[in-house]
Amino acid sequence: MKFILLTLVLMVGGCVSVPSVSTSTYSNTMEIIAAAADIESKRVTGEFTLNIKASGMQGKFIYLNTELDYRDQRSITVAIHPSIATQLEAKYGMPPQDFFVGKSVLVKGQAKRIRVSLNSKGRPTGKYYYQTHIRVVDLSQIEVVSE
Repeated sequence: MKFILLTLVLMVGGCVSVPSVSTSTYSNTMEIIAAAADIESKRVTGEFTLNIKASGMQGKFIYLNTELDYRDQRSITVAIHPSIATQLEAKYGMPPQDFFVGKSVLVKGQAKRIRVSLNSKGRPTGKYYYQTHIRVVDLSQIEVVSE
């Protein structure tokens, strides 16, 4: 009897479908921002085609932005890790913050909505806004698709 019950449980368990993680392709920045804001985990995995309009640096991180003003709610920020920035500079012969501006890039990874707190004189003001970031931590995550 126990054997029959165990066999039945294993057979039924084997029929349960496991959700697969799929990668979506996005090229509309508002679609990416909405997807990252809507889902429960606040991130969306995919391949993102983005037009880079501006760049900046904070510390050793490089930020590529889809809008001239990185605070614009329509902007998506590609955050490039310092070790990858060095590799990109070696590959393209110039700093990534200069090379990628004006180009269309394909970025693979996770778009994540993050909260940015505003400070005044080094102290939090209690005010904040949201940005959508895609972190690049591997050279294979970013490539130029058109200039």
